[in-house]
Amino acid sequence: MGDSSSSDSFLKKHCREFKEFWAERFPYTDVYSRFISREESLPSWSESDVNEFIASDPVHGPILKTTREAANIALAGSAIGAVSTAGLAWKYSRSLHGAGLAFLGGGVFGWTFGQEIANHWHQLYRLDTMAAQAKFMEWWENKCQRRS
Repeated sequence: MGDSSSSDSFLKKHCREFKEFWAERFPYTDVYSRFISREESLPSWSESDVNEFIASDPVHGPILKTTREAANIALAGSAIGAVSTAGLAWKYSRSLHGAGLAFLGGGVFGWTFGQEIANHWHQLYRLDTMAAQAKFMEWWENKCQRRS
């Protein structure tokens, strides 16, 4: 019986340490959990709402604007990667499933490559983009509560 309780406490300690280890590396679960696990989801926002936040918050607004510009670069990279890779696959193989897989793979690669270019171009590694996004979510939550 002593072995059972000590192994249970060891397992609980191990699980807790494992959870803490990954929680440190993926902090977005803590940051966004209050927005994700709401009883009632937040309504959708529009481009004008985002622009209103960017204009109203001198600290987080420019960071959010830069983050959105970086996402557009990644999206362009995804489109270029998907179309060019699928085009090459179709040109040389004439295989529909091969071109489809190349389209998906090229899209993922293009997104990743575009995101890396945007990270360095806009120096996103110097900014706290997660805090800016969380601040926008708080602002949007407060604005929606004032409306109702």
